[in-house]
Amino acid sequence: MSRRGRSASLPTTTQHKPPVLVSDGLVVEHRDGEGDVAVYDFRTLPVPDPMRRSLARLFAARCVPSRWTSHYSSKHVWVHLETFTEYLSALEDPPTDIEELTAGLWKQWQLSRRNTQMIGYKELTAVRNLLLDDPRLTAGAREALSKRIPPPEVTETSFEDGEFDAITSAARRMFRTAHLRITENARHLADWRAGTFPQGSDDWLLGEALDCLARTGTVPCYTRANASTRIIYRYIRVLGGERPEDTWQRLFLTRMEAVALGVLLLAEHGWNLSVINRLAVPRATPDAGRDGKRIYRVELEKHKRGTGRYFETRNLTDDGAGTPGRLITQALEATVFARAAVHDLSPGTDRLMIWRTGKAPTADAPADRKKGAGVGPFRFGISGSSAKSWAVDAEFASSPFRRGRRTVNVVHRREPGQNSQDTHDSTYVLTDPRAQAAAVPVIAAAAEAVVAKAREVVFGAELRETADPADQPTATADCHDYENSPFPSPDGGCGASFLMCLACPNARVHPVHHSRLAHLHHALDNLRSVMDPGQWQTDWADAYARLEHLKSERLLGAAVWAQALAEVTDADREIISYLLNGDFDQ
Repeated sequence: MSRRGRSASLPTTTQHKPPVLVSDGLVVEHRDGEGDVAVYDFRTLPVPDPMRRSLARLFAARCVPSRWTSHYSSKHVWVHLETFTEYLSALEDPPTDIEELTAGLWKQWQLSRRNTQMIGYKELTAVRNLLLDDPRLTAGAREALSKRIPPPEVTETSFEDGEFDAITSAARRMFRTAHLRITENARHLADWRAGTFPQGSDDWLLGEALDCLARTGTVPCYTRANASTRIIYRYIRVLGGERPEDTWQRLFLTRMEAVALGVLLLAEHGWNLSVINRLAVPRATPDAGRDGKRIYRVELEKHKRGTGRYFETRNLTDDGAGTPGRLITQALEATVFARAAVHDLSPGTDRLMIWRTGKAPTADAPADRKKGAGVGPFRFGISGSSAKSWAVDAEFASSPFRRGRRTVNVVHRREPGQNSQDTHDSTYVLTDPRAQAAAVPVIAAAAEAVVAKAREVVFGAELRETADPADQPTATADCHDYENSPFPSPDGGCGASFLMCLACPNARVHPVHHSRLAHLHHALDNLRSVMDPGQWQTDWADAYARLEHLKSERLLGAAVWAQALAEVTDADREIISYLLNGDFDQ
Protein backbone atom coordinates (compact mmCIF):
# COMPACT_ATOMS: atom_id res chain seq x y z
CA MET A 1 0.00 0.00 0.00
CA SER A 2 1.30 3.46 -0.83
CA ARG A 3 1.91 6.02 1.92
CA ARG A 4 -1.00 8.01 0.61
CA GLY A 5 -3.39 5.19 1.43
CA ARG A 6 -6.32 4.16 -0.70
CA SER A 7 -9.88 5.25 -1.35
CA ALA A 8 -12.33 4.09 1.29
CA SER A 9 -15.79 2.74 0.77
CA LEU A 10 -18.63 5.01 1.80
CA PRO A 11 -20.25 4.49 5.21
CA THR A 12 -22.75 1.63 5.24
CA THR A 13 -25.32 3.54 7.31
CA THR A 14 -27.83 5.54 5.30
CA GLN A 15 -28.13 9.16 6.26
CA HIS A 16 -31.44 10.78 5.39
CA LYS A 17 -30.95 14.49 4.87
CA PRO A 18 -34.18 16.52 4.68
CA PRO A 19 -34.25 19.14 1.95
CA VAL A 20 -33.32 22.71 2.80
CA LEU A 21 -36.20 24.80 4.15
CA VAL A 22 -36.86 28.35 2.95
CA SER A 23 -39.24 30.27 5.22
CA ASP A 24 -41.09 33.15 3.54
CA GLY A 25 -38.40 33.10 0.87
CA LEU A 26 -35.96 34.97 3.10
CA VAL A 27 -34.83 32.57 5.83
CA VAL A 28 -32.67 29.64 4.70
CA GLU A 29 -31.93 26.63 6.86
CA HIS A 30 -28.88 24.57 5.95
CA ARG A 31 -28.77 21.04 7.34
CA ASP A 32 -25.25 19.60 7.27
CA GLY A 33 -24.15 15.97 7.03
CA GLU A 34 -24.54 15.46 10.78
CA GLY A 35 -28.08 16.80 10.86
CA ASP A 36 -27.23 20.14 12.52
CA VAL A 37 -29.00 23.22 11.19
CA ALA A 38 -27.56 26.66 10.48
CA VAL A 39 -30.04 29.48 9.85
CA TYR A 40 -29.34 32.39 7.50
CA ASP A 41 -31.71 35.38 7.61
CA PHE A 42 -31.56 37.29 4.32
CA ARG A 43 -33.82 39.98 5.79
CA THR A 44 -30.70 41.38 7.45
CA LEU A 45 -28.95 42.11 4.14
CA PRO A 46 -28.96 45.86 3.30
CA VAL A 47 -30.36 45.51 -0.24
CA PRO A 48 -33.89 45.79 -1.70
CA ASP A 49 -36.31 42.94 -1.07
CA PRO A 50 -36.21 41.51 -4.64
CA MET A 51 -32.41 41.24 -4.44
CA ARG A 52 -32.67 39.54 -1.03
CA ARG A 53 -35.13 36.97 -2.39
CA SER A 54 -32.97 36.26 -5.44
CA LEU A 55 -29.86 35.76 -3.33
CA ALA A 56 -31.82 33.57 -0.90
CA ARG A 57 -32.99 31.31 -3.75
CA LEU A 58 -29.47 30.97 -5.12
CA PHE A 59 -28.11 30.29 -1.65
CA ALA A 60 -30.81 27.71 -0.85
CA ALA A 61 -30.15 25.85 -4.09
CA ARG A 62 -26.65 25.11 -2.85
CA CYS A 63 -27.70 24.01 0.66
CA VAL A 64 -28.22 20.44 -0.48
CA PRO A 65 -26.07 17.32 0.11
CA SER A 66 -24.75 17.31 -3.44
CA ARG A 67 -23.38 20.85 -3.06
CA TRP A 68 -22.76 21.86 0.57
CA THR A 69 -22.48 19.15 3.20
CA SER A 70 -20.73 21.33 5.78
CA HIS A 71 -21.72 24.55 7.53
CA TYR A 72 -18.21 25.78 6.75
CA SER A 73 -19.20 26.11 3.08
CA SER A 74 -22.44 28.00 3.69
CA LYS A 75 -20.92 30.29 6.33
CA HIS A 76 -18.01 31.06 4.01
CA VAL A 77 -20.35 32.29 1.26
CA TRP A 78 -22.71 34.05 3.70
CA VAL A 79 -19.92 36.21 5.12
CA HIS A 80 -18.89 37.33 1.63
CA LEU A 81 -22.51 37.96 0.62
CA GLU A 82 -22.83 40.32 3.58
CA THR A 83 -19.77 42.24 2.38
CA PHE A 84 -21.04 42.34 -1.22
CA THR A 85 -24.49 43.62 -0.27
CA GLU A 86 -22.99 46.27 2.00
CA TYR A 87 -20.99 47.47 -1.01
CA LEU A 88 -24.15 47.56 -3.17
CA SER A 89 -26.10 49.49 -0.53
CA ALA A 90 -23.44 52.22 -0.49
CA LEU A 91 -23.86 52.95 -4.22
CA GLU A 92 -25.80 56.03 -5.33
CA ASP A 93 -28.13 53.91 -7.45
CA PRO A 94 -27.96 50.34 -6.07
CA PRO A 95 -29.46 47.52 -8.20
CA THR A 96 -32.81 46.24 -7.01
CA ASP A 97 -32.39 42.70 -8.38
CA ILE A 98 -29.96 40.35 -10.13
CA GLU A 99 -30.85 41.45 -13.69
CA GLU A 100 -29.73 45.01 -12.87
CA LEU A 101 -26.17 43.93 -12.11
CA THR A 102 -23.85 45.22 -14.84
CA ALA A 103 -20.36 44.39 -16.01
CA GLY A 104 -19.20 47.81 -14.88
CA LEU A 105 -20.62 47.36 -11.39
CA TRP A 106 -18.88 43.99 -11.05
CA LYS A 107 -15.56 45.45 -12.21
CA GLN A 108 -15.91 48.27 -9.66
CA TRP A 109 -16.52 45.72 -6.91
CA GLN A 110 -13.54 43.69 -8.13
CA LEU A 111 -11.23 46.71 -8.11
CA SER A 112 -12.35 47.66 -4.61
CA ARG A 113 -11.12 44.34 -3.21
CA ARG A 114 -7.57 43.90 -1.98
CA ASN A 115 -5.67 41.22 -3.85
CA THR A 116 -5.17 38.86 -0.92
CA GLN A 117 -6.05 35.22 -0.45
CA MET A 118 -8.55 35.73 2.37
CA ILE A 119 -10.03 39.17 1.62
CA GLY A 120 -9.97 39.60 -2.14
CA TYR A 121 -9.74 36.34 -4.03
CA LYS A 122 -12.14 34.31 -1.86
CA GLU A 123 -14.70 37.12 -1.70
CA LEU A 124 -14.76 37.51 -5.46
CA THR A 125 -14.88 33.81 -6.30
CA ALA A 126 -17.53 33.00 -3.66
CA VAL A 127 -19.91 35.76 -4.81
CA ARG A 128 -19.15 35.23 -8.51
CA ASN A 129 -19.90 31.50 -8.39
CA LEU A 130 -23.22 32.12 -6.64
CA LEU A 131 -24.38 34.85 -9.03
CA LEU A 132 -23.51 32.81 -12.12
CA ASP A 133 -26.21 30.30 -11.11
CA ASP A 134 -28.91 32.88 -11.92
CA PRO A 135 -30.06 32.73 -15.57
CA ARG A 136 -31.33 36.32 -15.39
CA LEU A 137 -27.84 37.81 -15.51
CA THR A 138 -27.35 39.98 -18.58
CA ALA A 139 -24.93 38.80 -21.24
CA GLY A 140 -22.46 41.55 -20.40
CA ALA A 141 -22.56 40.85 -16.69
CA ARG A 142 -22.22 37.11 -17.24
CA GLU A 143 -19.19 37.66 -19.47
CA ALA A 144 -17.56 39.91 -16.86
CA LEU A 145 -18.24 37.44 -14.05
CA SER A 146 -16.98 34.51 -16.12
CA LYS A 147 -13.53 35.98 -16.62
CA ARG A 148 -10.77 34.26 -14.72
CA ILE A 149 -9.90 35.84 -11.39
CA PRO A 150 -6.14 35.51 -10.92
CA PRO A 151 -5.23 34.16 -7.50
CA PRO A 152 -2.86 36.28 -5.43
CA GLU A 153 0.78 35.38 -5.16
CA VAL A 154 1.37 32.84 -2.42
CA THR A 155 3.50 34.27 0.38
CA GLU A 156 3.25 31.34 2.78
CA THR A 157 6.49 29.36 3.03
CA SER A 158 7.55 26.16 4.71
CA PHE A 159 9.41 26.30 8.01
CA GLU A 160 13.17 26.13 8.14
CA ASP A 161 14.44 22.84 9.55
CA GLY A 162 15.49 24.33 12.88
CA GLU A 163 12.20 26.15 13.36
CA PHE A 164 10.08 23.10 12.55
CA ASP A 165 12.22 20.91 14.80
CA ALA A 166 11.66 23.40 17.64
CA ILE A 167 7.89 23.33 17.06
CA THR A 168 7.67 19.53 17.06
CA SER A 169 9.97 19.29 20.08
CA ALA A 170 7.77 21.68 22.06
CA ALA A 171 4.65 19.74 21.06
CA ARG A 172 6.30 16.43 21.93
CA ARG A 173 7.34 17.64 25.38
CA MET A 174 3.86 18.94 26.17
CA PHE A 175 1.98 15.88 24.92
CA ARG A 176 4.44 13.44 26.48
CA THR A 177 3.93 15.11 29.87
CA ALA A 178 0.15 14.86 29.45
CA HIS A 179 0.33 11.24 28.26
CA LEU A 180 2.49 10.18 31.21
CA ARG A 181 0.19 12.00 33.65
CA ILE A 182 -2.97 10.38 32.30
CA THR A 183 -1.51 6.86 31.99
CA GLU A 184 -0.07 7.02 35.51
CA ASN A 185 -3.44 8.02 36.95
CA ALA A 186 -5.12 5.39 34.77
CA ARG A 187 -2.92 2.69 36.34
CA HIS A 188 -3.82 3.95 39.82
CA LEU A 189 -7.51 3.84 38.90
CA ALA A 190 -7.17 0.31 37.51
CA ASP A 191 -5.48 -0.83 40.74
CA TRP A 192 -8.27 0.78 42.80
CA ARG A 193 -10.96 -0.96 40.76
CA ALA A 194 -9.07 -4.24 41.20
CA GLY A 195 -9.23 -3.78 44.99
CA THR A 196 -5.46 -3.40 45.43
CA PHE A 197 -5.58 -0.64 48.08
CA PRO A 198 -6.86 -0.96 51.65
CA GLN A 199 -10.21 0.80 52.02
CA GLY A 200 -9.86 4.22 53.62
CA SER A 201 -6.16 4.60 52.81
CA ASP A 202 -4.87 7.62 50.91
CA ASP A 203 -4.32 5.52 47.78
CA TRP A 204 -7.87 4.19 48.11
CA LEU A 205 -9.30 7.72 48.47
CA LEU A 206 -7.33 8.88 45.45
CA GLY A 207 -8.64 5.93 43.45
CA GLU A 208 -12.20 6.74 44.50
CA ALA A 209 -11.73 10.37 43.40
CA LEU A 210 -10.34 9.22 40.04
CA ASP A 211 -13.25 6.84 39.57
CA CYS A 212 -15.71 9.68 40.12
CA LEU A 213 -13.70 11.87 37.74
CA ALA A 214 -13.74 9.19 35.03
CA ARG A 215 -17.50 8.66 35.36
CA THR A 216 -18.72 12.25 35.78
CA GLY A 217 -15.96 14.49 34.50
CA THR A 218 -15.22 15.96 37.92
CA VAL A 219 -13.89 14.82 41.28
CA PRO A 220 -16.35 14.34 44.21
CA CYS A 221 -17.95 17.66 45.17
CA TYR A 222 -20.75 18.94 47.37
CA THR A 223 -23.13 21.80 46.71
CA ARG A 224 -23.04 24.77 49.07
CA ALA A 225 -25.95 26.95 50.13
CA ASN A 226 -25.27 29.47 47.36
CA ALA A 227 -25.53 26.65 44.75
CA SER A 228 -21.78 26.68 44.09
CA THR A 229 -19.77 23.47 44.35
CA ARG A 230 -16.70 22.62 46.36
CA ILE A 231 -14.48 19.54 46.31
CA ILE A 232 -14.97 17.37 49.39
CA TYR A 233 -12.09 18.10 51.75
CA ARG A 234 -10.82 14.57 52.25
CA TYR A 235 -10.23 14.33 48.51
CA ILE A 236 -8.51 17.72 48.34
CA ARG A 237 -5.83 16.34 50.66
CA VAL A 238 -5.06 13.22 48.60
CA LEU A 239 -5.36 15.05 45.29
CA GLY A 240 -2.89 17.70 46.43
CA GLY A 241 -5.14 20.71 45.96
CA GLU A 242 -8.08 22.10 44.01
CA ARG A 243 -6.21 23.36 40.99
CA PRO A 244 -7.08 21.87 37.58
CA GLU A 245 -3.70 20.12 37.42
CA ASP A 246 -4.54 18.41 40.75
CA THR A 247 -8.08 17.44 39.77
CA TRP A 248 -9.58 16.95 36.29
CA GLN A 249 -6.27 17.19 34.38
CA ARG A 250 -5.29 13.87 35.94
CA LEU A 251 -7.43 12.07 33.32
CA PHE A 252 -8.14 14.60 30.57
CA LEU A 253 -6.16 16.65 28.06
CA THR A 254 -6.24 20.43 28.24
CA ARG A 255 -6.90 22.64 25.24
CA MET A 256 -3.19 23.35 24.70
CA GLU A 257 -2.27 19.67 25.10
CA ALA A 258 -4.81 18.80 22.41
CA VAL A 259 -3.11 21.33 20.13
CA ALA A 260 0.25 19.67 20.87
CA LEU A 261 -1.21 16.30 19.86
CA GLY A 262 -2.53 17.87 16.65
CA VAL A 263 0.92 19.27 15.85
CA LEU A 264 2.44 15.80 16.27
CA LEU A 265 -0.21 14.24 13.98
CA LEU A 266 0.60 16.94 11.44
CA ALA A 267 4.35 16.32 11.70
CA GLU A 268 3.94 12.55 11.51
CA HIS A 269 1.38 12.24 8.73
CA GLY A 270 1.05 15.63 7.00
CA TRP A 271 -2.70 15.96 7.74
CA ASN A 272 -4.22 19.42 7.77
CA LEU A 273 -6.20 20.85 10.67
CA SER A 274 -9.65 20.12 9.22
CA VAL A 275 -8.74 16.45 8.77
CA ILE A 276 -7.30 16.22 12.30
CA ASN A 277 -10.42 17.83 13.75
CA ARG A 278 -12.68 15.30 12.01
CA LEU A 279 -10.66 12.21 12.89
CA ALA A 280 -12.86 9.34 14.01
CA VAL A 281 -11.50 7.02 16.68
CA PRO A 282 -9.09 4.64 14.87
CA ARG A 283 -10.01 0.96 15.14
CA ALA A 284 -7.39 -1.71 15.76
CA THR A 285 -7.63 -4.45 13.14
CA PRO A 286 -6.63 -8.06 13.88
CA ASP A 287 -3.13 -8.86 12.71
CA ALA A 288 -2.55 -12.09 10.84
CA GLY A 289 0.75 -12.64 12.65
CA ARG A 290 1.56 -13.39 16.27
CA ASP A 291 4.09 -10.65 16.89
CA GLY A 292 1.73 -8.43 18.85
CA LYS A 293 1.68 -5.56 16.34
CA ARG A 294 -1.31 -3.26 16.46
CA ILE A 295 -2.62 -2.12 13.09
CA TYR A 296 -5.01 0.83 13.14
CA ARG A 297 -7.50 1.61 10.44
CA VAL A 298 -7.63 5.42 10.28
CA GLU A 299 -10.55 7.01 8.43
CA LEU A 300 -9.76 10.41 6.94
CA GLU A 301 -12.37 12.87 5.76
CA LYS A 302 -11.72 15.88 3.56
CA HIS A 303 -14.74 17.70 2.15
CA LYS A 304 -12.79 19.94 -0.20
CA ARG A 305 -12.18 16.94 -2.45
CA GLY A 306 -15.76 17.05 -3.67
CA THR A 307 -18.76 14.75 -3.53
CA GLY A 308 -17.92 11.06 -3.67
CA ARG A 309 -14.26 11.56 -2.76
CA TYR A 310 -14.53 12.66 0.87
CA PHE A 311 -13.22 9.52 2.51
CA GLU A 312 -9.87 7.77 2.58
CA THR A 313 -8.47 5.10 4.87
CA ARG A 314 -4.94 4.33 5.95
CA ASN A 315 -3.52 1.45 7.91
CA LEU A 316 -0.93 2.53 10.49
CA THR A 317 1.09 -0.08 12.37
CA ASP A 318 2.36 0.34 15.93
CA ASP A 319 5.52 -1.76 15.91
CA GLY A 320 7.39 0.17 18.56
CA ALA A 321 8.79 3.66 19.03
CA GLY A 322 9.13 5.64 15.83
CA THR A 323 6.57 3.62 13.84
CA PRO A 324 3.55 5.36 12.25
CA GLY A 325 1.01 3.81 14.62
CA ARG A 326 2.77 4.59 17.91
CA LEU A 327 1.37 8.13 18.11
CA ILE A 328 -2.14 6.75 17.46
CA THR A 329 -1.72 4.37 20.43
CA GLN A 330 -0.64 7.25 22.66
CA ALA A 331 -3.49 9.47 21.45
CA LEU A 332 -6.00 6.73 22.27
CA GLU A 333 -4.51 6.29 25.73
CA ALA A 334 -4.56 10.04 26.41
CA THR A 335 -8.20 10.47 25.36
CA VAL A 336 -9.72 7.21 26.61
CA PHE A 337 -11.50 8.74 29.61
CA ALA A 338 -12.68 11.81 27.70
CA ARG A 339 -14.11 9.63 24.95
CA ALA A 340 -15.92 7.43 27.48
CA ALA A 341 -17.41 10.47 29.23
CA VAL A 342 -18.53 12.00 25.94
CA HIS A 343 -20.11 8.70 24.90
CA ASP A 344 -22.17 8.69 28.11
CA LEU A 345 -23.31 12.29 27.50
CA SER A 346 -23.90 11.88 23.77
CA PRO A 347 -24.00 8.22 22.66
CA GLY A 348 -22.65 7.56 19.20
CA THR A 349 -20.09 10.38 19.24
CA ASP A 350 -16.98 9.10 17.50
CA ARG A 351 -14.20 11.69 17.72
CA LEU A 352 -10.55 11.25 18.63
CA MET A 353 -9.58 14.85 19.39
CA ILE A 354 -11.40 15.49 22.68
CA TRP A 355 -10.22 17.72 25.53
CA ARG A 356 -11.76 19.16 28.68
CA THR A 357 -12.36 22.78 29.53
CA GLY A 358 -12.00 24.26 33.00
CA LYS A 359 -15.77 24.73 33.08
CA ALA A 360 -17.42 22.55 35.72
CA PRO A 361 -20.04 20.21 34.19
CA THR A 362 -23.66 20.73 35.06
CA ALA A 363 -26.21 18.03 35.73
CA ASP A 364 -27.54 16.43 32.53
CA ALA A 365 -25.32 18.68 30.44
CA PRO A 366 -26.73 18.57 26.89
CA ALA A 367 -24.65 18.04 23.80
CA ASP A 368 -23.55 21.33 22.29
CA ARG A 369 -24.14 20.11 18.75
CA LYS A 370 -25.05 23.51 17.29
CA LYS A 371 -21.47 24.27 16.34
CA GLY A 372 -20.00 20.83 16.83
CA ALA A 373 -18.17 22.22 19.84
CA GLY A 374 -18.60 19.26 22.16
CA VAL A 375 -20.69 18.03 25.07
CA GLY A 376 -20.72 19.18 28.67
CA PRO A 377 -17.22 20.34 29.66
CA PHE A 378 -15.63 18.46 26.74
CA ARG A 379 -14.71 19.99 23.40
CA PHE A 380 -13.85 18.55 20.01
CA GLY A 381 -10.98 19.43 17.72
CA ILE A 382 -8.68 22.42 17.57
CA SER A 383 -9.79 25.92 16.62
CA GLY A 384 -7.61 28.40 14.80
CA SER A 385 -7.52 30.64 17.85
CA SER A 386 -6.33 27.70 19.99
CA ALA A 387 -3.52 27.01 17.55
CA LYS A 388 -2.46 30.67 17.66
CA SER A 389 -2.60 30.68 21.46
CA TRP A 390 -0.40 27.59 21.57
CA ALA A 391 2.12 29.27 19.27
CA VAL A 392 2.17 32.41 21.42
CA ASP A 393 2.64 30.40 24.62
CA ALA A 394 5.47 28.43 23.02
CA GLU A 395 6.99 31.68 21.63
CA PHE A 396 6.54 30.87 17.94
CA ALA A 397 5.64 33.45 15.32
CA SER A 398 2.48 31.83 13.93
CA SER A 399 0.13 28.88 14.08
CA PRO A 400 2.06 25.74 13.12
CA PHE A 401 -0.61 24.02 11.04
CA ARG A 402 -0.72 25.61 7.56
CA ARG A 403 3.01 26.19 7.23
CA GLY A 404 3.71 22.93 9.05
CA ARG A 405 1.67 20.90 6.58
CA ARG A 406 3.49 22.59 3.71
CA THR A 407 6.80 21.73 5.38
CA VAL A 408 5.92 18.06 5.87
CA ASN A 409 4.55 17.43 2.38
CA VAL A 410 7.02 19.57 0.41
CA VAL A 411 10.28 19.18 2.34
CA HIS A 412 10.00 15.93 4.30
CA ARG A 413 7.59 13.53 2.61
CA ARG A 414 7.92 15.11 -0.86
CA GLU A 415 4.65 13.65 -2.05
CA PRO A 416 0.99 14.69 -2.03
CA GLY A 417 -0.90 14.48 1.24
CA GLN A 418 -4.63 14.19 0.44
CA ASN A 419 -4.13 16.30 -2.69
CA SER A 420 -3.82 15.43 -6.35
CA GLN A 421 -0.33 15.44 -7.82
CA ASP A 422 -1.21 18.57 -9.82
CA THR A 423 -2.37 20.47 -6.72
CA HIS A 424 0.68 19.30 -4.78
CA ASP A 425 3.00 20.54 -7.53
CA SER A 426 1.27 23.81 -8.44
CA THR A 427 0.06 24.97 -5.00
CA TYR A 428 2.72 23.63 -2.65
CA VAL A 429 5.98 22.74 -4.41
CA LEU A 430 6.33 25.33 -7.18
CA THR A 431 5.39 28.24 -4.91
CA ASP A 432 7.61 27.30 -1.97
CA PRO A 433 10.97 29.16 -1.73
CA ARG A 434 12.65 26.20 -0.01
CA ALA A 435 11.54 23.85 -2.75
CA GLN A 436 12.69 26.34 -5.37
CA ALA A 437 16.12 26.65 -3.75
CA ALA A 438 16.44 22.88 -3.41
CA ALA A 439 15.49 22.47 -7.08
CA VAL A 440 18.40 24.59 -8.35
CA PRO A 441 21.15 21.95 -7.93
CA VAL A 442 18.77 19.23 -9.14
CA ILE A 443 17.96 21.16 -12.29
CA ALA A 444 21.64 21.94 -12.82
CA ALA A 445 22.58 18.28 -12.40
CA ALA A 446 19.84 17.25 -14.83
CA ALA A 447 21.05 19.81 -17.37
CA GLU A 448 24.59 18.52 -17.02
CA ALA A 449 23.34 14.98 -17.46
CA VAL A 450 21.50 15.97 -20.64
CA VAL A 451 24.60 17.64 -22.00
CA ALA A 452 26.72 14.63 -21.09
CA LYS A 453 24.22 12.31 -22.73
CA ALA A 454 24.14 14.48 -25.81
CA ARG A 455 27.92 14.35 -26.00
CA GLU A 456 27.79 10.58 -25.64
CA VAL A 457 25.69 10.16 -28.78
CA VAL A 458 27.39 12.62 -31.13
CA PHE A 459 29.42 11.31 -34.08
CA GLY A 460 32.91 10.76 -32.66
CA ALA A 461 34.90 9.42 -35.60
CA GLU A 462 37.27 11.60 -37.63
CA LEU A 463 36.21 12.61 -41.15
CA ARG A 464 38.83 12.25 -43.89
CA GLU A 465 38.86 13.02 -47.60
CA THR A 466 40.84 9.89 -48.43
CA ALA A 467 41.67 6.55 -46.83
CA ASP A 468 44.90 5.84 -44.93
CA PRO A 469 46.48 2.58 -46.18
CA ALA A 470 47.64 1.80 -42.63
CA ASP A 471 44.06 1.81 -41.26
CA GLN A 472 42.12 -1.43 -40.82
CA PRO A 473 38.63 -1.55 -42.41
CA THR A 474 35.55 -2.34 -40.29
CA ALA A 475 31.85 -2.63 -41.10
CA THR A 476 31.20 1.09 -40.52
CA ALA A 477 34.61 2.87 -40.65
CA ASP A 478 38.41 2.38 -40.75
CA CYS A 479 40.26 1.78 -37.47
CA HIS A 480 43.39 3.87 -37.01
CA ASP A 481 44.68 2.38 -33.72
CA TYR A 482 43.13 -1.00 -32.84
CA GLU A 483 45.54 -1.71 -29.96
CA ASN A 484 44.76 1.49 -28.08
CA SER A 485 40.95 1.50 -28.19
CA PRO A 486 38.94 3.60 -25.71
CA PHE A 487 36.78 0.46 -25.38
CA PRO A 488 39.41 -2.20 -24.66
CA SER A 489 38.62 -5.91 -24.38
CA PRO A 490 39.93 -8.03 -21.46
CA ASP A 491 42.56 -9.68 -23.65
CA GLY A 492 43.68 -6.48 -25.38
CA GLY A 493 42.60 -4.74 -28.56
CA CYS A 494 39.13 -3.29 -29.06
CA GLY A 495 36.10 -4.82 -27.38
CA ALA A 496 33.40 -2.58 -28.88
CA SER A 497 30.89 -3.43 -31.58
CA PHE A 498 31.21 -1.98 -35.07
CA LEU A 499 28.38 0.43 -34.24
CA MET A 500 30.59 1.98 -31.58
CA CYS A 501 33.07 2.96 -34.29
CA LEU A 502 30.71 5.88 -34.86
CA ALA A 503 31.65 7.16 -31.38
CA CYS A 504 35.36 6.23 -31.41
CA PRO A 505 38.03 8.90 -31.91
CA ASN A 506 40.28 6.21 -33.43
CA ALA A 507 37.80 5.63 -36.28
CA ARG A 508 38.24 7.27 -39.67
CA VAL A 509 35.34 7.89 -42.08
CA HIS A 510 35.91 8.90 -45.71
CA PRO A 511 33.67 9.06 -48.80
CA VAL A 512 33.83 5.28 -49.35
CA HIS A 513 31.83 4.84 -46.14
CA HIS A 514 29.17 7.48 -46.84
CA SER A 515 26.77 5.27 -48.80
CA ARG A 516 27.06 2.43 -46.30
CA LEU A 517 26.38 4.72 -43.33
CA ALA A 518 23.47 6.40 -45.15
CA HIS A 519 21.95 2.97 -45.78
CA LEU A 520 22.48 2.05 -42.09
CA HIS A 521 20.67 5.24 -41.07
CA HIS A 522 17.78 4.38 -43.40
CA ALA A 523 17.62 0.80 -42.10
CA LEU A 524 17.51 1.94 -38.46
CA ASP A 525 14.69 4.32 -39.33
CA ASN A 526 12.74 1.43 -40.86
CA LEU A 527 13.38 -0.72 -37.78
CA ARG A 528 11.87 1.93 -35.54
CA SER A 529 8.52 1.63 -37.34
CA VAL A 530 8.21 -2.11 -36.68
CA MET A 531 9.93 -2.60 -33.29
CA ASP A 532 8.76 -1.99 -29.75
CA PRO A 533 9.69 1.66 -29.04
CA GLY A 534 11.41 0.82 -25.77
CA GLN A 535 13.46 -1.99 -27.32
CA TRP A 536 14.48 0.17 -30.30
CA GLN A 537 15.51 2.94 -27.92
CA THR A 538 17.71 0.50 -26.00
CA ASP A 539 19.33 -1.23 -28.98
CA TRP A 540 19.58 1.36 -31.75
CA ALA A 541 18.83 4.91 -30.53
CA ASP A 542 22.46 5.92 -29.83
CA ALA A 543 23.73 4.70 -33.20
CA TYR A 544 20.87 6.45 -34.96
CA ALA A 545 21.60 9.72 -33.09
CA ARG A 546 25.26 9.59 -34.17
CA LEU A 547 24.25 9.06 -37.79
CA GLU A 548 21.82 11.98 -37.49
CA HIS A 549 24.74 14.07 -36.29
CA LEU A 550 26.86 12.90 -39.25
CA LYS A 551 24.00 13.77 -41.62
CA SER A 552 23.63 17.30 -40.20
CA GLU A 553 24.88 20.40 -41.98
CA ARG A 554 27.70 20.70 -39.45
CA LEU A 555 29.32 17.53 -40.91
CA LEU A 556 28.21 16.07 -44.26
CA GLY A 557 25.00 17.95 -45.02
CA ALA A 558 21.79 17.00 -46.80
CA ALA A 559 23.21 17.13 -50.34
CA VAL A 560 26.10 14.75 -49.62
CA TRP A 561 23.73 12.47 -47.70
CA ALA A 562 21.21 12.31 -50.56
CA GLN A 563 24.00 11.48 -52.99
CA ALA A 564 25.30 8.77 -50.66
CA LEU A 565 21.84 7.15 -50.52
CA ALA A 566 21.70 7.12 -54.29
CA GLU A 567 25.07 5.34 -54.44
CA VAL A 568 24.31 2.45 -52.04
CA THR A 569 25.73 -0.79 -53.43
CA ASP A 570 24.75 -4.42 -52.94
CA ALA A 571 27.92 -4.87 -50.86
CA ASP A 572 26.78 -2.02 -48.56
CA ARG A 573 23.37 -3.67 -48.13
CA GLU A 574 24.96 -7.04 -47.36
CA ILE A 575 27.36 -5.63 -44.75
CA ILE A 576 24.60 -3.66 -43.03
CA SER A 577 22.34 -6.71 -43.05
CA TYR A 578 25.05 -8.77 -41.33
CA LEU A 579 25.61 -5.94 -38.84
CA LEU A 580 21.94 -5.59 -37.89
CA ASN A 581 21.41 -9.33 -37.66
CA GLY A 582 24.33 -9.67 -35.26
CA ASP A 583 26.39 -11.89 -37.55
CA PHE A 584 29.51 -9.82 -36.86
CA ASP A 585 29.10 -10.48 -33.15
CA GLN A 586 29.91 -14.19 -33.55
